[in-house]
Amino acid sequence: MIEIKKVSKFFSKNKVINDLSLTINNGEVFGLLGPNGAGKSTTLKMIAGILKIDEGNILVDNNDISSRPTEAKETIGFVFDNPDMFLGMKGLELLKFISSIYKTDQSESIKEAMNLANRLKMTDVLNNYINEYSHGMRQKIFIIASLMHNPTNWILDEPLVGLDPQSAFLIKNLMREKAKDNKCVLYSTHVLDVAEKICDRVGIISKGNLLYSGTINDLRNLENKDADLESLFLELTK
Repeated sequence: MIEIKKVSKFFSKNKVINDLSLTINNGEVFGLLGPNGAGKSTTLKMIAGILKIDEGNILVDNNDISSRPTEAKETIGFVFDNPDMFLGMKGLELLKFISSIYKTDQSESIKEAMNLANRLKMTDVLNNYINEYSHGMRQKIFIIASLMHNPTNWILDEPLVGLDPQSAFLIKNLMREKAKDNKCVLYSTHVLDVAEKICDRVGIISKGNLLYSGTINDLRNLENKDADLESLFLELTK
């Protein structure tokens, strides 16, 4: 469970996140939606402890990310929007490295990673260097790495960018599976048709301000429109 309480973030004197409050529950897929530059990635990075919070608090499984960062981060699996990292490592080396960071039983975590690699059709390239991977393959190896310690909170920043349709389908299924396993799944996207299909609830932000949080059906009722998410989104963020 992730609780964001009156969080603000400044870059220089610019307030890029403004008094944001959200709760993402266990057992749901929550989509954080917004146009480019809305503050989606900044919000996710604050939740994961990558960026400092300037005002407010974020609790991850009741651990404050600022005062108890290690305990909070142990519960998080994070997928960056840019997978161009650790390019000098082989895929399997990366997975072993991530296992060592989380201090998991390596045999168990690698077994879980191999199961995921098989599903994502990555088994044959685990002994290749990551700099030899396509963008989609890099994305998949970091998705595998994010799940191998069985996190209770899975955070993904634009996870489907660059994936082929089959891989994207598998990742969407994984998100639903984790939610059914009572995990908290939070992902950012501007691909609205995907969000409409897989999200239990959505939060819509623009220029760092939360415009809406709830189900898509409730948004339709609020706007008095029987419209798709794209039309509702454009109306809110115009």
